[in-house]
Amino acid sequence: MPGLRNSMSLSSLSSMDRPDMARMFDLSLASLTHIPPSRRSSTASLQPQRPGPEDGRRMRGVELSNDELARPDVKPPVINSKKKKRRKHNITANLSGTRYDIVRQMVEKVGFSVAKDDDPLSYLIWSDCFVSTDRVSELKPFQRLNHFPGMGEISRKDCLARNMGKMQKSFPEEYNFIPRTWILPADYGLLQNHAKDMRAKKKTKTFIVKPANGAQGHGISLFRNAEKIPPSEHFIVQEYIDKPLLLDGYKFDLRVYVLITSCDPLRIFLFNDGLVRLATEKYLPPQESNVNHLFMHLTNYSVNKHNEFYKRNTGNDTGSKRSIRYFNEYLRNSDIDVALLWRNIADMITKTLIVAEPHVLHAYRMCRPGVPSYSDSVCFEVLGFDVMIDRKLRPWLIEINRSPSFGTDEKLDFDIKSALIEDTFRLLNVKASDKRRNIAAQKAEAQKRLLRTHKKVEQGEQTEMDKKRQSLEKRKDELRDLLTKIRKASSGEDFENRNCGRFRRIFPCDDRARHAKYCTMLASSFSLFLSGRGATMKKEIEVNYNNKLREDDVLDMLAECEAEEKDGKMFIGPQGRGMREPRPLQSMPESIANFPEEDEEDEGSDEDTPPTTPALNGRVRSARLATRLNSGTQRPPSYRSASDTSRPPSEATTLRGPARPQSQVSLVNGTRPRSLSRGGGGAGGGGAGTNTSNNRNVSQIRSSVDDSFLSSLVKEREEELTKKTLTSLNEMRIKFPGKTDSEAELLLDKVQMNENWKFHKPRIASYWLVKLDSIKRRKVVDIVRSNVKAVLQRIWHSSDVDNLRLCRIFSRVFNRLLWSHGQGLWNCFSPATGKLYAKPRGNSWETIFSRSTELVSEMEMNCCRRIVQLCRDCLLIVYQFATEAKSGSAPHAPPAPGEDNSLVLQAQNGYLGGRDVKGPNQWNPHTFSQRYSKLYSGRVTETGS
Repeated sequence: MPGLRNSMSLSSLSSMDRPDMARMFDLSLASLTHIPPSRRSSTASLQPQRPGPEDGRRMRGVELSNDELARPDVKPPVINSKKKKRRKHNITANLSGTRYDIVRQMVEKVGFSVAKDDDPLSYLIWSDCFVSTDRVSELKPFQRLNHFPGMGEISRKDCLARNMGKMQKSFPEEYNFIPRTWILPADYGLLQNHAKDMRAKKKTKTFIVKPANGAQGHGISLFRNAEKIPPSEHFIVQEYIDKPLLLDGYKFDLRVYVLITSCDPLRIFLFNDGLVRLATEKYLPPQESNVNHLFMHLTNYSVNKHNEFYKRNTGNDTGSKRSIRYFNEYLRNSDIDVALLWRNIADMITKTLIVAEPHVLHAYRMCRPGVPSYSDSVCFEVLGFDVMIDRKLRPWLIEINRSPSFGTDEKLDFDIKSALIEDTFRLLNVKASDKRRNIAAQKAEAQKRLLRTHKKVEQGEQTEMDKKRQSLEKRKDELRDLLTKIRKASSGEDFENRNCGRFRRIFPCDDRARHAKYCTMLASSFSLFLSGRGATMKKEIEVNYNNKLREDDVLDMLAECEAEEKDGKMFIGPQGRGMREPRPLQSMPESIANFPEEDEEDEGSDEDTPPTTPALNGRVRSARLATRLNSGTQRPPSYRSASDTSRPPSEATTLRGPARPQSQVSLVNGTRPRSLSRGGGGAGGGGAGTNTSNNRNVSQIRSSVDDSFLSSLVKEREEELTKKTLTSLNEMRIKFPGKTDSEAELLLDKVQMNENWKFHKPRIASYWLVKLDSIKRRKVVDIVRSNVKAVLQRIWHSSDVDNLRLCRIFSRVFNRLLWSHGQGLWNCFSPATGKLYAKPRGNSWETIFSRSTELVSEMEMNCCRRIVQLCRDCLLIVYQFATEAKSGSAPHAPPAPGEDNSLVLQAQNGYLGGRDVKGPNQWNPHTFSQRYSKLYSGRVTETGS
């Protein structure tokens, strides 16, 4: 038949058995009539309904009448019942920097999705190698990176030995868990003297030599005679632990995994499992015959896996690699106190990270300026501690790995490391909503900075009430910050307790006596490594780690401040000034002052604000009007004074005072909105009509003050203040002690001359890159940094300049100048003249902005260039001052031909003749930065200060 399609013929239909045919129709009907519960409501509306006589039905935007629906040749269009799915924001992980597949597997297990490319905006970024500070600075608050800046102070063997040696002088009995160490070649003489003393006492010691930045057992050798050790650079020498605890006759060490989730404040977690790595030859005490048997004395897996006697793990008690759980059970069977051993190991780990905390916290805050301490950390780190135990069950710290291996050559590796990574991801508390919350917080902060008024009042003009109000506001801000910190710490601790998994927190610890001891060591560590900040950090440690106030206590203190402020308002006289914006009403309003007085006060306050266009003034006043309408402080219709009712509207307007200019928003359709001081809307004063008019005015005012207006106003204001900042930076000069400004500039020009620069260049490079350590280099740069912050605080009228965008840009420049042990600043010098490069090079500081997604204006770049020039001049003056103060007979560059010898003599001595007899015998950058080398803005004077 022509009406049938080719899919089925009549013969095929007739050949079917009737039971099969019935079963087929039953299945088809069941599939048609079965509706899931989630779609019953939607499909019920799609069931055919009898159309009404007067209207049609709309399907897919087409209007069909009832007659058209009744026609058999007209088919209704198919309705698409699928709803538009809401876009799902997944948590992405950037794993382009790791080679371990186990990280990818655990990312997928916890529900994250792996980014296809190197996505810089992923929630989680995992890298196997060191990450630069520039990348840490560019991280958004919702992102997490698996490395802290500054952790190299304990992961490098030479830095660990140097920092531990300093802490041992302050706490000799507490920091005795690291073998005695010498850093070559600086301590080569001390090493030889120690060996002579041992020979005089007829004691023989074995020494182990390691590369300072080595890993995986490469370059390690043992010596029985210290005189045979070559004075090589970048090596350390340690006393060999010749009486270790043995397991089945083999020497072993423990790989203990530690997680740091935050450095501000510090939070440390210890994993309850790890690896026991055994040597592959039976241990014998070191002798001249076996000191070269590395398979006996070294426990590194990368070394022993090449030995033919290496055994793979096939059970709990076999193999050259076992678990710490097995080791604990082995100790229990030997009647050894396992809890005491791990308490000592946890104590050793905490003390080690206390040494690293000043360096890590300083580097982290330099990368994240202006971020409060209770904010979520954008960095975390998994460290691998190598611990060795001697026969007296005393733990010894061997080294720390900041990028421990996550290879899974054996099933034991996969079981331990997969659990470690999974629990780490769960402790990070990464949520998909963090990104949206961060964007909303940034918008709120921008509006807050815009609407904040920085009205500077002279000290003599302040009344007692003003001073009291300022102190109360400052106290309330401190209490609010403390309340936020307490709530954040409480919620974070509750989350950690519920999601720690196989981790346990070892700092802050529950033992009060032990915790108080750790806090004392932490304060001493800050005083030792960050001199000058010990007192400040001691107060911060008390707040972060020893805070005894509860949330209820802080709320009570806030209530007391508010009650005090309220009592102070009651006694404000005619000279005192009330708050500019009234608080929202809590009950029916009382008789208050008329709004004309408030308008006059607003006019007076506008005089102190920056001048703007009349249209802009009108929009700002309209915004204040909207604030009053929203707060509900206008007079209700029932309240009208006798003078208002007796006067006509025109006369009342005349008596209010001079008319204010109308804003662009106030005139809508040629009509002026009703005055707020009147209840009625005309002669009759209808209530419903009044509310409608007020609501319409409020909506019109709100629509005018939009986000684009706020952003444009912020941009204009920032450009104006940035221009003032650049002017102040150009007026700054570096002060040379004992010289006038003109002599200091002449000295800088002389050093940079072609003939003199060839003489000074290697000496300045040796002084800056070799003689000064990282702390002293930072002090030299901080001379410029502290004065630049003072300029920003003065121009921008902000007490918290770290939150400014310009200050964050400057911080990135300062960090880049200190990059690679001061190499960043040295790269700014031209090899020929010593001056700054005219064009940026591949390794200069300007590349941090070319590689960044953040746009920097030309004026901001000029500010950065001036800061780099000031840092360069500061380095040259510090170098020249140190050279002259060290010795008056030090070699100097010869004077230029035809130059006045007397002027050269003054430049070489560094002091004016007849006023200073001699220079100081000793000098250090800290004294120089505090007393002498001060930046100043102003005219160049002719006399020295």
